[in-house]
Amino acid sequence: MSLSRYISKARGQRGLTLLEMIIALAILAVLATVVVPMAEVTAMRGKELELRRSLREIRIAIDHYKADFDKAVEEKKIIAAIDETGYPEDLESLLEGDDWGGLYPYKRKYLRRLPKDPFDEYDEGWGLRSYKDDPDSTFYSGDDIYDVYSQSQRMALDGTPYNTW
Repeated sequence: MSLSRYISKARGQRGLTLLEMIIALAILAVLATVVVPMAEVTAMRGKELELRRSLREIRIAIDHYKADFDKAVEEKKIIAAIDETGYPEDLESLLEGDDWGGLYPYKRKYLRRLPKDPFDEYDEGWGLRSYKDDPDSTFYSGDDIYDVYSQSQRMALDGTPYNTW
């Protein structure tokens, strides 16, 4: 067969055969079954990372609040009550700040905004623990805020519940 005859024959064929279409769809289906679960795991890891960052940010703010309270008491800028622990009474205290009786020439704020729990499906907010509560308690006595945790009942990718982080 000459080259010109081969080219003219190839130009006459257009489209794909049914077999080629079935093979292409089968390959796409196999790729989709691999990619979709990986995308879900990647999205879940992103939310878990956001939860870890949010918990760390709030816990660091609580620790700085307590350190400033202790410093203000030590420098006699404020007088602490006998039963006062120095931890914030609510999460809003971290946003509003305090000058600690003149320890700072301004109200020192500990958070710009309160991070959200990415696994909070029912707008319950953060779970709170008081200094007097047990470390794993899910009951908040309401005295002060010593720790926060996610109230989600879901399990993490590593098999641990989010509310134990």
